[in-house]
Amino acid sequence: MSFQIDHRKKLDSLMYQLDNIDELKRSANGGNTVLFTFPPDEEQEYIQLLKNHFQDKSEFIDIGSLFAKFIDSFESMAEFEEVYKSLNPSSKIFKSDDPEDDLFDMIIQSIKQASDNEKIPILMHTGSIYGTGIENQNIMEDKLVMYELNKPLIIMYPSTMKNDELYFLGVRKANKYRCTLVE
Repeated sequence: MSFQIDHRKKLDSLMYQLDNIDELKRSANGGNTVLFTFPPDEEQEYIQLLKNHFQDKSEFIDIGSLFAKFIDSFESMAEFEEVYKSLNPSSKIFKSDDPEDDLFDMIIQSIKQASDNEKIPILMHTGSIYGTGIENQNIMEDKLVMYELNKPLIIMYPSTMKNDELYFLGVRKANKYRCTLVE
């Protein structure tokens, strides 16, 4: 279905989920997240749709910008490369259990800030986490997202269907355990 035909149905479904939080949590196995799916090549149209509709009610968290900010936090690209190559697995640079802030911590802090501002946190450009070792599931199961947000998290989810299965960016099978799906 094209953007023109599909967007009203998706927006209505999203609004229903946001208006029925108890039902969302039951269908999301206790989770507090909505995966808002769309074809990867229509990402900008769907971002604009949600920005138009949720303009004053939400904060858009750009994962791509957070990724760039994280890389820029190193003194140089050489330092980033050295740290990246020294870690095993190398994805620990983006998500680790140490006290240093990493990309995952930056994402969670941004979600918390939106919640503290009484806004709906909406993650966009989520394809930026592909290959970092950060899974959408890690975000959905974070204790802040599951138990502390005053409004559900919306994850804009570029995806395709193959054989009745949802795939993130068309390559990784989606885990829908702690979320409700808007497709």
